[in-house]
Amino acid sequence: MAGEADPPKKKSKVKLLIILLFLLLIMGGGGAAAWFLLGDRIKPMVEGVLNKVQGTEQAESVQADAPSQPGRTVPLPVFATNLADPMGRRLIRLKIELEVSDPKVREEVERNAARVREAVLLLLSSKTYADISAPENKVLLKSEITERLNTVLGRGKVIQIFITELIVP
Repeated sequence: MAGEADPPKKKSKVKLLIILLFLLLIMGGGGAAAWFLLGDRIKPMVEGVLNKVQGTEQAESVQADAPSQPGRTVPLPVFATNLADPMGRRLIRLKIELEVSDPKVREEVERNAARVREAVLLLLSSKTYADISAPENKVLLKSEITERLNTVLGRGKVIQIFITELIVP
């Protein structure tokens, strides 16, 4: 009887090995398919973010050589608006501070408060949850806000944006 019990054990081990190998192939194939399908969509976006980050790093290194001056950040009031998601159920609450090139820009930001708020709110309301959810998209959002505000205030006045609060329920 002992001789008859041994062969079924070998068959069950072989079946288990075949099942595990099959699952490994399915998971590996699915992972590879996802990588190739999503990689083409994400690659241009990641490259754009990296280019913008490298550009801001160069600007930061130039600014790091300059002596720091007090009053170079300007806090803005909280921005709250709907995102461009279907049915408009997603909201965003964003609080930012601007790093400016000159302490005198603070007064210019206060004089143009309505234009500054409008520029940021229009940008935020054009975004979807997917446009904001990933960390690299937040870096891209910061650079887009910087560009918009430099359009309103004048080139080179806003160096960078600090996101101090971001809530998307």
